Amino acid sequence: MADHEIVAEHDEDAAHLASLGYTYDTTFKREMSFWGNVSLGFTYLSPIAGVYSMFAISLGQAGPPMAWALVIALVGQFFVALVFGEVVSNYPVAGGVYPWSRRLWGRKWAWMNGWIYVVALVGTIAAVAYGAAPFVASVFGGVLDAGGTVLVALGTLVIATVLNFMGTRVLSLAATVGLIAELIGSVVIGGYLLLFGRQHDWSVLFDNQGIGDDAAGGYLGAFAAAALIGMFAYYGFEANGDVAEEIRNPSSRVPKAMRMTLYIGGFAANLLVFSLVLAVPDFAAVASGEVADPIGELLHQAFGPIFPLVMLVIVVAFISCITSLQAAASRLVYSMARDGFLPGSKALAKFNERRHVPHNALLTAGLFPAAVVALSLLLEDALTAMVGFGTVGIYVGFGMVVLAALRARILGWQPAGKFRLGAWAYPVNIIALVWGAVAVVNILWPRPTGGGWAEDYLLIMTSIAVVAVGWIYMLASKAYNRGEAPAGDASGPIRVPAAR
Repeated sequence: MADHEIVAEHDEDAAHLASLGYTYDTTFKREMSFWGNVSLGFTYLSPIAGVYSMFAISLGQAGPPMAWALVIALVGQFFVALVFGEVVSNYPVAGGVYPWSRRLWGRKWAWMNGWIYVVALVGTIAAVAYGAAPFVASVFGGVLDAGGTVLVALGTLVIATVLNFMGTRVLSLAATVGLIAELIGSVVIGGYLLLFGRQHDWSVLFDNQGIGDDAAGGYLGAFAAAALIGMFAYYGFEANGDVAEEIRNPSSRVPKAMRMTLYIGGFAANLLVFSLVLAVPDFAAVASGEVADPIGELLHQAFGPIFPLVMLVIVVAFISCITSLQAAASRLVYSMARDGFLPGSKALAKFNERRHVPHNALLTAGLFPAAVVALSLLLEDALTAMVGFGTVGIYVGFGMVVLAALRARILGWQPAGKFRLGAWAYPVNIIALVWGAVAVVNILWPRPTGGGWAEDYLLIMTSIAVVAVGWIYMLASKAYNRGEAPAGDASGPIRVPAAR
């Protein structure tokens, strides 16, 4: 791209941001490439983290057909991504769901969505860091106890924080490296297993092998529980919009990056899960718990001497996922602080002038997940509750944006970004809203765990508590009244001054 084109593009981006009430000066630098943005969303989505964390559980609940859950979730999330693409094209502001909700609905809606999403991201970052620890141990052929797991998880958080502190360009590079590691860890491994490790023919994907027949609600109930693997696998594309102020021409590129994230992520995740299912020699052994780590056994048998190297690739993918999650969380915290919505907003909105990153927001996005991980040594249920809320909170946050977009359309919003759904806007928006509601209900549905009613309803109680705390604080502090950023003014078109 010629220098004069870059300058013109920068001027247009700055003018668009100014029209939304923000001045682009010495804060973010637009140093992230299109593929860096795709990589950020892809590594946040992380097929490896999603599939590897949930595979044994889902296979044990519903047998081989559970693989189809990833196809269903991919289709549902694609409709959400289309809505998000239209919204971010109109409002390419750092922070994602919070500023979108603010413009589409209003201050209270934005506060609650931002609060729910921040808490969800803290739980998700903690979950991924904790889940990375066993793979780190596998690189060195070791096994970790609880204390060792916590220490390794904290170490991954430190690495991710350091990478984020080095600026947008390093973040983009780290995400690209993570993308390569993810593709090796999913496409290459999945392809190898499909070609050389397959133990069954394709018909097994329609045969539950008797697994889940005796579940509450019959096999449909078992499949619904196993379907959480798909719901856990396909969020992350919203991170493309979290860094909208760090990529040139975000109105056009971010919506495209969101879709590309799902195209590549969906292919990788589906290839991986279907190949793993077809390579498992004994489904009954996984369902009974006799084989607790079917993926580990498969990879050890398939790759033998280079098994530690395969584990290293997976570890790189996990760390890249944590880095992307932390970047998204820090931009959300910064965005809310910039508008004066958070306690200590002045400090959280500060920037490192050399690296052009919100350093205090980054520290917050590292310290709080670290606290959750460390607390697991004292209160195991605390980690379980936060990890569980990580998924449902993100889907609630998605749903709040989708609902706000539908409401804004009904009230006359005319999207004016470079990506618009046109005549498809209402059907896409409604399908996305219905899908999100079904996903939230499925995630929250209390299922027997064997630990009594308190454990069965832990996620519902945690969700109610998070919403209640946020609502009470919002009303008591009047936080939603702070700052002068526009709110509840969704309309169109936005007039962007022409670049000089």
